[in-house]
Amino acid sequence: MNRIVPGSRPDPRHPPKPLKPSGVLGGHWWANRYLYLMLVPALLYYGVFHYYPMYGAVIAFKQFSLTKGIWGSPWAGFQHFQYLFSLDKFWEVFWNTIVISLYRLTFGFPLPIAVALLLNEVRLRTFKRTVQTIIYLPHFISWVILGGLLINLLSTDGGVVNKLIQAFGGEPVGFLSSEDHFRDTLVWSMIWKEFGWNTIIYMAALAGVNPQLYEAAVMDGANRWRRTWHITIPCIRGTIVILLLLRIGSLMEAGFEQIFVLYHPVVYSVSDIIDTYVYRIGLTEGRFSLAAAVGLFKSVINFVLLVVANKMARSMGEQGVY
Repeated sequence: MNRIVPGSRPDPRHPPKPLKPSGVLGGHWWANRYLYLMLVPALLYYGVFHYYPMYGAVIAFKQFSLTKGIWGSPWAGFQHFQYLFSLDKFWEVFWNTIVISLYRLTFGFPLPIAVALLLNEVRLRTFKRTVQTIIYLPHFISWVILGGLLINLLSTDGGVVNKLIQAFGGEPVGFLSSEDHFRDTLVWSMIWKEFGWNTIIYMAALAGVNPQLYEAAVMDGANRWRRTWHITIPCIRGTIVILLLLRIGSLMEAGFEQIFVLYHPVVYSVSDIIDTYVYRIGLTEGRFSLAAAVGLFKSVINFVLLVVANKMARSMGEQGVY
């Protein structure tokens, strides 16, 4: 042990160690101080832009006035919620949100998994990369642009798709103007836009599968289907469960931007969701307290769904999101 004698110079070959906080917790913080320092910007971001604005949720329990502000407005209790639940329109948009979200979950969630499994079997890297680039490119295009493209492609008045249908002797289909077809068009266009991006997550998970497992399975005579079912899917099951829980936790998010760009009063009965309803009554009609009550109700439903789904996943032996 090196000791520094008063009046002597420290040995440059053995500099004194910096003082560290005592205790187990203090030693842990000190040893990882640079990592915690890197967390500060992210914590500030979430604190300022996500947690601090949450106090505005009290608007749902007040008779909000712009001149009086949030805290100066009188309390209304559960008056807005009682009025909300008595509206037939609210239950219509609530049902539309559930149907569209379940539709997207049922058909949109398995598709990236299937595509990732198929691409994982491709051995030609150039072909694989080309396909990946093509399928995840729509993710980077905004719904404002895609909405214009869909209107030009699917409209009954000069749309390319309907022109082809008429060329083969069929009748024009109101993909965006008919209640029978609008919801299908909405969901499948969303799946087309996002499934390629979600495929990347599963491709990353597949890259972590130990290749020795496949070699052992081949030695045992397992074909590709057996290897996929007994090795590939179990190895990425944790990733699948996590993403499924996140999707369930956002079940009440049916895609505001897409619907806002594509919908119109003719198809309100099948496409009007909670987010678009909040936009209309909150911003266009100025009923901020009622809009806040709708948004708070939606957030509570999402929270309950996430907690229940996470508990079920942990009861079945999965890790869960917390």
